[in-house]
Amino acid sequence: MKLAQHKDLLGLRDMSREEIQLILDTAIPMKDIIKRDIKKVPTLRGKAMITVFYEPSTRTRTSFEIAGKYLSADTVNLPVALSSVQKGESLRDTMKTIEVMGFDVMVIRHSMSGAPHYVARNTNMRVINAGDGANEHPTQALLDFFTIREKKGTLEGLTVTIVGDILHSRVARSNIYGLSKFGCEIRLVGPPTLMAPEIEKLGVKVYYDLEKAIEGADVINVLRIQKERQHVGLFPSLDEYANLYMIKNDKLKKAKEDVLILHPGPMNRGVEISSEIADSTQALINEQVTNGVAVRMAALFLMMGGTRDEIAY
Repeated sequence: MKLAQHKDLLGLRDMSREEIQLILDTAIPMKDIIKRDIKKVPTLRGKAMITVFYEPSTRTRTSFEIAGKYLSADTVNLPVALSSVQKGESLRDTMKTIEVMGFDVMVIRHSMSGAPHYVARNTNMRVINAGDGANEHPTQALLDFFTIREKKGTLEGLTVTIVGDILHSRVARSNIYGLSKFGCEIRLVGPPTLMAPEIEKLGVKVYYDLEKAIEGADVINVLRIQKERQHVGLFPSLDEYANLYMIKNDKLKKAKEDVLILHPGPMNRGVEISSEIADSTQALINEQVTNGVAVRMAALFLMMGGTRDEIAY
């Protein structure tokens, strides 16, 4: 089975369970490559990838770039802040300029939901969505799944609690779309002002009490509180949020003893997660970063038409 039947990787909403499993399975040998002394295979030699981030990013952009380099692709980052975008160039014109340079893959992050879909419809390049507005962040969800499956042995039927700013979270949406295909019980918890309207229609359970939401949970995925959005007064103060929703030891007593703690980063320590938990063995935040490289290597490889049997060592 190949992913190449899809030109683009835009989200998990329309991706099948089998396709998700294929990416996760392919990421296993990719992670082995990362662990080697010489982290280089010739698999994508002759291919060219560009990352175009209209929003700031450290983890995702760097992760894609190093993933491409480990697979021997030529990788370029377009610094949007220094590009013709600042002179008023449209997304369409930027995209067409990139395309005629001969790039095979464009990885794009944009503040507008649907921007990667627009690009994908209007270019022959393969397009990977690295986060669009509050819509989706598919590769973040895939690395979350890889991390969970690596520790739990399966994704089937787990209870996963997602905590925080659901309203603005593309990570939450991609996790919901993907985990629902594995029969997981998905719980969302946060202040009413940060809960997306009618989110229950996606088959999730909504809570406003943290302890009830994490009772019996296998996994807790903690979302970053986006301080830049709080000028609109979505909750009274960060201190109040921390008092009610911060993940800390005394709040975890009702979760399963072997509960896993995930966080997409960057963390606001003392707001959504305590340092004690962030630095504990339950937290897999650094492993998520490593797994992100492996998952993105897998996605790039499969989108170019590769199969697991063809991975060149």
